[in-house]
Amino acid sequence: MLKMAGNKSYTIVEYFGGDSGYRCGYCKNDEGNFSHGMWSHTMTVQDYQDLIDRGWRRSGKYVYKPKLNKTCCPQYTIRCHAPKFQPSKSHKKVLKKMSKFISNGELPKEQDGGEPMDSVCDEARPREPSSVCPSEVKRAAITDIQKELPECPAITEVQKEVADGAPADSETSRKDPESVADERTTAAAPKPGMGADPGRPPCRKARDLRKERRLQKEQIRQHADGDSSIVSPTPPTPALTKQPKPLEDFISESMPDNSSHCLEVRLVPVNFEDPQFTASYQQSVALYARYQMAIHGDDPGDCSESEFRRFLCDSPLEAEHSPDGPEVGYGSFHQQYWLDGRIVAVGVIDILPACVSSVYLYYHPDFASLSLGSYSALREIAFTRQLQKQSPKLSYYYLGFYIHSCPKMRYKGQYRPSDLLCPETFAWVPIEQCVLQLENTRYARFNQDPDAGDARVLKDVGRALVLYRRAVMPYAAYSRKRKGSSDELEVQQYADLVGQDCAEKILLYRA
Repeated sequence: MLKMAGNKSYTIVEYFGGDSGYRCGYCKNDEGNFSHGMWSHTMTVQDYQDLIDRGWRRSGKYVYKPKLNKTCCPQYTIRCHAPKFQPSKSHKKVLKKMSKFISNGELPKEQDGGEPMDSVCDEARPREPSSVCPSEVKRAAITDIQKELPECPAITEVQKEVADGAPADSETSRKDPESVADERTTAAAPKPGMGADPGRPPCRKARDLRKERRLQKEQIRQHADGDSSIVSPTPPTPALTKQPKPLEDFISESMPDNSSHCLEVRLVPVNFEDPQFTASYQQSVALYARYQMAIHGDDPGDCSESEFRRFLCDSPLEAEHSPDGPEVGYGSFHQQYWLDGRIVAVGVIDILPACVSSVYLYYHPDFASLSLGSYSALREIAFTRQLQKQSPKLSYYYLGFYIHSCPKMRYKGQYRPSDLLCPETFAWVPIEQCVLQLENTRYARFNQDPDAGDARVLKDVGRALVLYRRAVMPYAAYSRKRKGSSDELEVQQYADLVGQDCAEKILLYRA
């Protein structure tokens, strides 16, 4: 990773644009999928956190952002608030199914292929970088940016307020004025003929009403018998309300002692110098190939070791540790599911400052009936909750993209409470509100405030940083030095997509 004085690390990317369409992995449209893309030579975890909060997502070292208003199957970034998550009936059924298998070794008779995982292999094929080699990037001699900055136009007061008001963590501590996540707690007055009557008390379960009537009769009977310690009947206090069982209890119940099978989950960093990763590497490669051929129908050449390495091992994220971060640190990891001494599933995840981001899952086809897609997601939510206890701001689980126009991909909306990212203001909006809009149109602006905008909108492309001839400089300084045709339109498009904050800290490579 490129570093300057003060040990500051930099993200380095090459932007590829995205004018032509390509095959969609969801509706199979040959030229209906459109996205912007860039190759990331190296990336800090905070920069990637900021990018996925603007709709970007990575496939190996290729980072792409779908054109939601143009692509055939709009893909909206989705996140689940892990600390507040409660498993649904279908989730409990998945955990119970796993419990039965671990206990007595019985696989479910019904053939359940589980949820279709993100077919990122069918997404935009990563374009290899054509103009820069890693060795050149690592040898870059960095000039003093501050010497170049005074030559650029000053930042406006509005931009300065936005920049000063943006904390290092762009996810959990952000208090953007356009944020509408709090709308989940505000209830609109029901229209006539619709919803509950606000003038009447809320409905209660018949079982609770019967219990209360029995208690009242018992108290009246005791009072009639002269028991002065009994006071007038009172409704049960909220403290007596049964609390829902947490996710962790359901998971522990799904792994009973003295069982027929032993299931172990191991977190392994994606690092060829890590002994656990290298020891299990060939087994992971074989499992990936078996999964791709059986589940996705790939040819053997499409799921080779080189493809596996490019797709699921070559990550631009540099491992980082922070005093206030999780003990395992940040970066890319493989969460391996070991059954009786062999790997049967692997969840590829990124641990970032504000979230655990799910990248991909592959598993042994023989265990498809265990709904490993759902089971691994539940385990990853529980893992996020565990990390959140160590690092409070790390409280979200990102499931990648929610695709409402593809019914098979709507299952991600079942992990609630969850939000979708507004494609225009980049505010998080409760999924319940978004689905109502998506039922009528494929593309939607979720933020209902007409005056809300992008808080990190590009205001000055001249302040975007570029890496040119092994030196870092603002784009304004680079454009004066550069000879030949202007590339301002391309740089402007890139900076618009990543936003002013990211443009000022990510290095855009210029040949």
